[in-house]
Amino acid sequence: MIQPMRFLLCVLFGLMASAAQAAPATKAYMSIIIDDLGQSSERDSRTLALPGPVTMAIMPDTPHATDFARQAHKAGKTVILHMPMDPATGPYAWHPGVPIETLAKRLDMALSKVPCAVGVNNHMGSRMTAQDEAMAWLMAELQRRHLFFVDSRTSAATVAAAHAQKIGLAHVSRDVFLDNERSLEAIEHQLLQGIVLARRQGSAVLIGHPYPQTLAVLARELPRLKSQGIELISLEQMIAERGNQTMPAHRGHRAAAPTGQVSGTE
Repeated sequence: MIQPMRFLLCVLFGLMASAAQAAPATKAYMSIIIDDLGQSSERDSRTLALPGPVTMAIMPDTPHATDFARQAHKAGKTVILHMPMDPATGPYAWHPGVPIETLAKRLDMALSKVPCAVGVNNHMGSRMTAQDEAMAWLMAELQRRHLFFVDSRTSAATVAAAHAQKIGLAHVSRDVFLDNERSLEAIEHQLLQGIVLARRQGSAVLIGHPYPQTLAVLARELPRLKSQGIELISLEQMIAERGNQTMPAHRGHRAAAPTGQVSGTE
């Protein structure tokens, strides 16, 4: 028996597809990033097999980071560095109060572990992305390196995107987290929220993780996006589409932190 929530989601997806076919609306774009890659060859391979321009965010302190970055790049996927930031730990992690010189060395080391990276997004970072001096330095450094930035918006106090916008650095900000709750129904609901948001504001950036449930939902639903009036595009295309402008929901540099946000899902 189909669970009531699953049945309702199926009906909603069906209605949206029918509406898109009957009356094409203004174009709506979506970009999807999968974080925390490089830890498992099996999960990395499943993520790489997702259809369309899904972005691979690879952690530097993982056993398969370098090999998978090259593999993903060869497959034509956008590769970005998933940079550990406080409260993340490890040899690459950024923490408040650490001298800029040390932060710079950790960034250098992290980028060397993830070859072919064309941008950076923060892993965790709920405290670090609120640090004005460090974020201002990071955005200037990324501009110097011709890399873009994705603010994962793991904190309501983030100033990262604001500093990127101030200097004209290519950047976007996350709109929807797919899998803070790992059930199929919850992930389907979040994807639907992303579709609704993309159709309302013209675009949406979604972040998920290589959980089996997330990959199953995306493998099934991504091929259906076009019939629902949604075009899946790369992050580079999304940056061009948004023109570095802050979305209405992000203005004021306040971001609603995901409910129940913990280190494993940032």
